[in-house]
Amino acid sequence: MCDKKIDKSAILIVNDIDKTLSNLLPFYSPHNIRIIKNEEKDEFQILQATQAIKEAYIASNENKYIFLCGNTFRKEAQNSLLKVLEEPPKNVVFIILTNSKSSLLPTIYSRMPYTYMKTSLLKDETSLDILKLDLKDIYMFLKENQKISKNEAKNIVESILLKVNKQDIKLSSSQLDLFSKASKLLELNSRPNNILTTLLLSLANQN
Repeated sequence: MCDKKIDKSAILIVNDIDKTLSNLLPFYSPHNIRIIKNEEKDEFQILQATQAIKEAYIASNENKYIFLCGNTFRKEAQNSLLKVLEEPPKNVVFIILTNSKSSLLPTIYSRMPYTYMKTSLLKDETSLDILKLDLKDIYMFLKENQKISKNEAKNIVESILLKVNKQDIKLSSSQLDLFSKASKLLELNSRPNNILTTLLLSLANQN
């Protein structure tokens, strides 16, 4: 949660980008802010980077706050931003909002201070009832967790395992293998939703 104005360029690592924006924006004058995000995908791409650079070079007598938002940032987009982030035009402040520091290149986060504002979303076993898991449960669960980062997905995988153990469910060798591979695939940036879908369907099929 961010409850104060940010006056200098910074990276904020948050749970929910839209929620953080809604908390931050009241501290700014509407005509001094620009929000740049991909409305079609959660990835900040080269088009958004080009928009940000153009906006940065539009002269302003007051501080202009440019919010760069994305669950992930494409490498090419980050590379194109390097120069303007390192030497921003006068009165321009960049604020990057993302779900994961690992989505940013070291050359980006070495140029700007970053604040880790994420809170743990899951501290114990999942609320899902694995013994009674059906397709509707899976659909609703995936819908609620469709914009999570890979670290949040790893927490969910662990919480599902906790529930499996608590409900004394015996996993087959293939299911155990799926759980074992899940964290590795998430580290390799596989889509969290795909990983969770595979795990949950494998559990539903045994019921």
